Amino acid sequence: MNNQSNVKKVIGVVSGKGGVGKSSITSMLAVTTQRMGYKTAILDADITGPSIPKAFGLTQKAMGNDKEILPVISDTGIKTISINSLLEDITDPVVWRGPVLSGVVEQFWNDVVWGDIDIMFVDMPPGTGDVALTVFQSLPIDGLVIVTAPQELVSMIVEKAVKMADLMKVPVIGLVENMSYFKCPDCGKEHKIFGESHIDEIAGKYSIKTVAKLPIDTEIAKSCDRGMIECVDTSGLDGVVETCLKAENPNKHDGMPQPPEGCNGNCSSCGADGCASRK
Repeated sequence: MNNQSNVKKVIGVVSGKGGVGKSSITSMLAVTTQRMGYKTAILDADITGPSIPKAFGLTQKAMGNDKEILPVISDTGIKTISINSLLEDITDPVVWRGPVLSGVVEQFWNDVVWGDIDIMFVDMPPGTGDVALTVFQSLPIDGLVIVTAPQELVSMIVEKAVKMADLMKVPVIGLVENMSYFKCPDCGKEHKIFGESHIDEIAGKYSIKTVAKLPIDTEIAKSCDRGMIECVDTSGLDGVVETCLKAENPNKHDGMPQPPEGCNGNCSSCGADGCASRK
């Protein structure tokens, strides 16, 4: 990270599969934290499916030069960076291979002038591919929030994400079940559109204490489409945000590039890319 940036806490927001509302949850977590008075940022690491600028109604492009990039700032002061803030046409597909995608994420972390940030949320791509590994290995992650939906199939995939986090020595600090139920505006009854929830079972199995269950809310969907996510009621995530603010990962690294496997620490005799970057 450059000397013009100081990010105190980094929280990754992940999902085992797409379509569960991970990006909207990331946005709402940031909005909630900003409302609490903390300096908040979002790093959109979902390079091939970026949603953050759309949710916040950000149409301006990120400015910069060959050494640094300035983040795009939302109406309430949330600093963001996304590939869509750099593309000339936001509908252009990002048809890049894994190493290139991973390099963009590292550039977002190292080259963006973030300034002083209390907490950064990283909107990660679904699954456990190259970009997710890059985030785990290149960013000093304090904790993960996993976003899921009620279906049993999704629950199985969540367990894969939990186990991956354990392998990477990153604590899962919270589970958010999105689209948990639909509350009828006429009778007030809650309907389980996608079936019964399994999130409490998973939380108990892996000793995850913070769980949030959010309803299907058409107003949130409309707000994301209109770029007005900062206007929605995000009180359902207050508990998750409190947990994020307290998160500490004793195993997190310093955010510097990791040395190659088998590195002996003697940079003068090593020609591997990235090895000497620690010196």
